[in-house]
Amino acid sequence: MNSDNNQNHNIAIVTGASRGIGLAISKKLISLGYFVKGICKNPDRCEFSHSQFVLDRVDLNDTKQMEDWLKNFPDKDKVRILVHNAGVGYFAPFEELSWEQIIEMIGLHLTAPMLISNYFLRTLKANEGRIFFIGSISGTKVSPWGSVYGSTKAGLIHFGRELFQELRKSGVKVTNLIPDLTNTDFFDHLSFTTDEDTRSYILPECIADAVGTVLSQREGTVLSELVIQPERFKIKKKEKGKD
Repeated sequence: MNSDNNQNHNIAIVTGASRGIGLAISKKLISLGYFVKGICKNPDRCEFSHSQFVLDRVDLNDTKQMEDWLKNFPDKDKVRILVHNAGVGYFAPFEELSWEQIIEMIGLHLTAPMLISNYFLRTLKANEGRIFFIGSISGTKVSPWGSVYGSTKAGLIHFGRELFQELRKSGVKVTNLIPDLTNTDFFDHLSFTTDEDTRSYILPECIADAVGTVLSQREGTVLSELVIQPERFKIKKKEKGKD
């Protein structure tokens, strides 16, 4: 991990930073002067480069790999923002989900955010930093075939609420961002996707703008939870045999 370019910058860590919501948030934070240290499973898929952006290969479902990355993290004292964005969704009747799919969703949506937050919390207290949790509207309601995805996102949202209450006297500010249908490659392996109607989905940049809005508040004001939804609700089922 190269830290040569971040000597004069506060550091923001973004999981799942190679594309979609994570990349949009990374770009927003860079525009606000942060040095972004992103992590993802496949950094080769990222086409973005910037002098204030480093992307490390870390499988967040491999606790040993994650522990090694954390223990070798340079400039830990400069970390001011954590963005827990990495995620995956598998939608099917519960009995048809594989153990691997269940474990992956629990690991990305719950285990990794908890362990990473635990590791950096003393630093965030010292820096009066921030934690962002990227939840999902599926974590606020019952979703068809979303038993594990919705439950893990609900757990992530509740964890954020718990930390907000626990840390609000410590100077650490916690925000849950809860997006609805977002036009990303999240749907590539699913049987449904966003509709062509541009008012029926939000963009990754909408969520990045919400991060900017949270950071723009006066000292002492915390936007603890934001739900970001499109004007209309439409989804499109994919034709069988097509991505």
